[in-house]
Amino acid sequence: MIEIIWEFVINEEARGQFELAYGPGGAWSKLFARCPGFRGTTILRDTEDPRRYLAIDLWDTLAQREQMLAERKAEYSSLDAAFADWTESKTEVGIFRVLAEATVHPRGRARRSKAGEARRRNR
Repeated sequence: MIEIIWEFVINEEARGQFELAYGPGGAWSKLFARCPGFRGTTILRDTEDPRRYLAIDLWDTLAQREQMLAERKAEYSSLDAAFADWTESKTEVGIFRVLAEATVHPRGRARRSKAGEARRRNR
């Protein structure tokens, strides 16, 4: 899997519109959802600067993302142009390959499996 990360700085008056357009069910998600390999978008808002956002698009492969860009170039360009007035800046941070995902368990008592619990009871 790959993740494409974008940074946006949005004009204050357009923040709500941006969140709707880039969030779940928004124009960008609808465009990408019709494409093979698209797995979703995460939108993050900076806690220090509420005009600054990261958008992270998740794709199975880079080839599928490039195929979408080639096949839907007109739609992509049209959306990009329509929303250009909202942005002070837009930067593609990069394309990253997912190497691993981590799961963190809450602190405290160690988690025990059912099999381990049964062995302890039978001692």
